[in-house]
Amino acid sequence: MSDRMQGMVAIVTGGGTGIGAATVRRLAGRGVRCVVNYASSRDDAEALAADVSGIAVRADVGDDAECRALVATAMDNYGRIDLLVNNAGKTKFAAHEDLDALSADDFLDLYRLNTIGPFQMIRACAPAMRKGPASAVVNIASVAGISGHGSSVAYAASKGALATMTQSLARVLAPAIRINAVAPGYVGTGWFEKRLSAEGFAALNDRIASGVPMALAAMADDIAVHVVHLLDPVSRALAGEIVRVDAGAHLDIGQSRRPGREG
Repeated sequence: MSDRMQGMVAIVTGGGTGIGAATVRRLAGRGVRCVVNYASSRDDAEALAADVSGIAVRADVGDDAECRALVATAMDNYGRIDLLVNNAGKTKFAAHEDLDALSADDFLDLYRLNTIGPFQMIRACAPAMRKGPASAVVNIASVAGISGHGSSVAYAASKGALATMTQSLARVLAPAIRINAVAPGYVGTGWFEKRLSAEGFAALNDRIASGVPMALAAMADDIAVHVVHLLDPVSRALAGEIVRVDAGAHLDIGQSRRPGREG
């Protein structure tokens, strides 16, 4: 029996590295033809696209004209778009209690890519996706957008807005296009690995694992497996869901494992 996703076409924004790259590999393994979008990670995106027999396309998804050009390139190459993963994003680190650490421009910069970009991509893809039999979108949100923590107030707010938008668009684009989101907690990606020594990265992962119920630090593929599940037509009854993938950190019972705390 052939795979349900065989022959579908997917655009994965920020697809050259991290969660995006892990998602591309899983989709390609299911017979999906992938458009690997990138803004700056050209070498990574092109190498991955060649490896999975896809195409790499540069576009800044915060720019509407570039979103439309990305979609046009996908249509020119494959003639259809079935799946969209809005993975491209960015942050700025700032302590939440330091109200002077962020400017209005910081908020606008993060919203442009983290919130407006996914909207523009969905809008650009919608005409083609409406024609498909099982079109689906997954937005990469964050637990920061649910609980209001994370790298900065602006980042949390932008991801919270993305989660809300997921539900809004899931309502109005159904039943032609199913839209859901995955909200990761900590993810041990190359971003951390490049900034820390191998020992430092391992120590960080050990520290994260020690503070969550599932006693593990999630990697990019741990997120990608849920992204692909939500895209799979088998998930046809799921729409407007925000799936939290944080090794149980939101349960808060990990606090009792830390030194100086009694359960």
